[in-house]
Amino acid sequence: MKTFFFRTVLDFPRATLLFVAIMVGFAVFYLKDFYLDASADSLVLENDQSLAYYRKIAQRYETDEFLFITYRPTVDLFSEENIQTIWQMRDELAKVDGVNSVVSMLDVPLFSGTEGSMADKVRNAKTLRDPAMDRARAREEFISSPIYRDLLISGDGQTTAIQVNLVRDERYYEMLYRRNALREKKYAGTISEEETQELEELANAFRVYNNEAADRRAKLIQDVRELMDGYRQHGELFLGGVPMIASDMIAFIRSDLKTFGMAMLIFLAGTLLVIFRKLRWMAWPLFSAALVVVLMFGFLGFMKWPVTVISSNFVSLLLILCVSFTIHIIVRYQDVQADNPEADQRTIVQEAVETISVPCLYSALTTLVAFMSLLVSGIRPVIDFGMMMAMGITVAFVLVFLVLPAGHMLMNKTAPVSASARASQSTAFFARITETHGGKIVLAALVLLAFCVAGILQLKVENRFIDYFRSSTEIYQGMIVIDEQLGGTTPLDIIIDTKPGGPEDPVAPAADAGPAADPFLDDAAADADAGWDDPFLEGGGAADYGQPAEAWDDPFLDEGAAGGAPGGAEAGWDDPFLEPGGDGQAVVPEAQPLDWFSLVGLQRLEEVHDYLEARPESGKVMSLALLPKLIRELNGGRMLNEVELAFLRALMPEEVRNTLVAPFLSADGSQVRINVRVMETDKSLQRQKMLTEVRRDLTGEMGFADEDVKLTGVLVLYNNMLQSLFRSQILTLGFVFFAIMGMFFVLFRSLYVALIAIFPNMLAAGSVLGIMGWAGIPLDMMSITIAAITVGIAVDNTIHYVHRFRREFPVDRNYLQTMYRCHASIGRAMYYVSITIIVGFSILVLSNFIPTVYFGLFTALAMMVALLFSLTLLPRLLVTLKPLGPEQPVARPNPGPGDATADGGAAMVDGSPQARSKD
Repeated sequence: MKTFFFRTVLDFPRATLLFVAIMVGFAVFYLKDFYLDASADSLVLENDQSLAYYRKIAQRYETDEFLFITYRPTVDLFSEENIQTIWQMRDELAKVDGVNSVVSMLDVPLFSGTEGSMADKVRNAKTLRDPAMDRARAREEFISSPIYRDLLISGDGQTTAIQVNLVRDERYYEMLYRRNALREKKYAGTISEEETQELEELANAFRVYNNEAADRRAKLIQDVRELMDGYRQHGELFLGGVPMIASDMIAFIRSDLKTFGMAMLIFLAGTLLVIFRKLRWMAWPLFSAALVVVLMFGFLGFMKWPVTVISSNFVSLLLILCVSFTIHIIVRYQDVQADNPEADQRTIVQEAVETISVPCLYSALTTLVAFMSLLVSGIRPVIDFGMMMAMGITVAFVLVFLVLPAGHMLMNKTAPVSASARASQSTAFFARITETHGGKIVLAALVLLAFCVAGILQLKVENRFIDYFRSSTEIYQGMIVIDEQLGGTTPLDIIIDTKPGGPEDPVAPAADAGPAADPFLDDAAADADAGWDDPFLEGGGAADYGQPAEAWDDPFLDEGAAGGAPGGAEAGWDDPFLEPGGDGQAVVPEAQPLDWFSLVGLQRLEEVHDYLEARPESGKVMSLALLPKLIRELNGGRMLNEVELAFLRALMPEEVRNTLVAPFLSADGSQVRINVRVMETDKSLQRQKMLTEVRRDLTGEMGFADEDVKLTGVLVLYNNMLQSLFRSQILTLGFVFFAIMGMFFVLFRSLYVALIAIFPNMLAAGSVLGIMGWAGIPLDMMSITIAAITVGIAVDNTIHYVHRFRREFPVDRNYLQTMYRCHASIGRAMYYVSITIIVGFSILVLSNFIPTVYFGLFTALAMMVALLFSLTLLPRLLVTLKPLGPEQPVARPNPGPGDATADGGAAMVDGSPQARSKD
């Protein structure tokens, strides 16, 4: 195999490079299929059962997508000047392509400006656009309204929200629902061959359509932002909403790919020039790295793999790993040339590649294993990131060992680099420290181990989504305003069923209520033929609607029964059809499912609504319970009776039904949805604790059956992902350590050596997790990849060092002298590579995505720890434990003027042919 490789690559370098060019050309063809993804799937677990339920609920209570603009004017919110400004803004927003409608404080009905019965208030409701509307009463109604408060107007009456409803893309949702349904069948193992083929075709079609829709949505958001810019002189405006966050996330990914890719290339170019001081040693590594990146972009397009915020730094990783391979080859080339200055170019290249290929291969394999360990995380974008990088490492290794040797064959041999020029004062320093302070190094390692263990025990997973973004981004600023002034951001849905079934059952069509009279008609409109003659009502029957409470006395109620229901008559819950139960409580027959659109149903729902609203994490709560609250507000504090509720249900205007009923009540009345917007910016927010307490209280104190209560929504999905992080971290680290130990055993043929080699890498990974624990930095989707990836990359140093140590030791069978020689040769390459990686990862702090910043900083930190221990602890353990057998003491030679060091330290005879073993 080696003979074939060398004869092919070294004897036919131009043909080799032509083959690489053809492969790159093939990749360029598929660049058009490369795409980015910032969908909600990037926040959930793979095949999460809660996700299937969430999708069914979302489909049942579907609502249109929308953006919202928070607006805090410099003048009074209810001033004529500001009303004209909002009016003009909303009219311009309505004309933006892709906008369906705009809802502002000027568009909603206000009832405080009308006197009379509830019918009068509803029929003659005004808006703020009406000149006759009293602004002071409007302000009071907005601030006190159970519907508008913390939704359209902040509690202090100084900030408002403008909701921009987008045109519903029916084709998009048709494809989405069908794709999700087929995926569920696939996960359940019930999908047929025809459906499997349909799923594959639909997934590809949906991907293309989704990309087109994302472009249209980005254009719409850009248009809205440009329109907002024209009003910033009037006040503080922020744009929010799921479409805007998804669009900005894609912009962040694009920015990271471009910024880090270019910054990394510039940095690597400068680093290679500083290290090797020759243009050729900069050009060929960068050329190889650029080809790897192009090939990977094309491969991702061919495989239809999206790049997410988690994998957006894959370009930087590939460049760093690719250049690390080239540095090892170049350093080895220089060493071989120094040993054999008279040898021809082919001989030097062949020996350099032959001796460095094995440790580089194992380095690539261990790094590949580290990324493959991410496949057990269970988080879709993390899995894709692992697969993407595993393929990228494979491509990088193969391409580097094709392009660099072939490129060397096309270049003239340069003059050998002198030993003094190749010497590294830094590695010589580490060698002396290792020899003279070995005990202190081991003690420091044990102290660090204790520090790491204590820190790991303090790790947590609770984090805030808002902390993923810099405070300068509009996402962050908008979420702050919405949380603090407009009722919270992260949605939580509580679904309560009153009979077996749920979202899996088909949605029943709305029953035809038939002809019914309107309880809101005034006296003149009342008609006995319309059903208003009620024999159970005293006085004037329907004609007395809106009259004092005495007109509603029911002779069939027992004394005190009107106040028997919780809340009593004052709460308006007096129902003439309910029998009094124990302790004055209404009795609901157990044999019949609870109809939520009834007095008893709405009463129970209000209890749940008020409980959720009182929780410290809750912002705005929306449910069917807002309807009775609104009725009492309009009806002098009194609730309608059961008959009036039936009329209301049948004759409710479509607009009211779509706003207050349809989003919260199933068509058959057996299932209710309560939407809670959770305060994401609350630093004390503990999602798991909140969800546990809500379920406990609903099924315990409030008496709902456990199987009838389900919690869903983005908050639940996100929490499921967070709670899986500990398990994912343990699985990924366990997998990578077990796999690397096995590879060490195969490579070094000694379990003893393998155990020694793995210890410094455990400290490198542990230092990251330990510092995160002590600093209170929670685990997230990206940070769980750091430890495993760090081990995979940092272990490269261990492989190269131990591999060289085993080759050098037979020369004189002296551990100390072998250490000095290894520090002078492979130690120099390790030092260059590690410094390149450390500074390279530090560039990631420029990202707007905070997990990427942490990824860069902590990976750089771990690589620094790995380098220090690879040049101190690892050799100290080898010298002390002597895993290669007994040594033969020899006198240390005096350093000569041509040696690698002449500074009083031990001689490093790396350049001496007599001091080097031959395989």
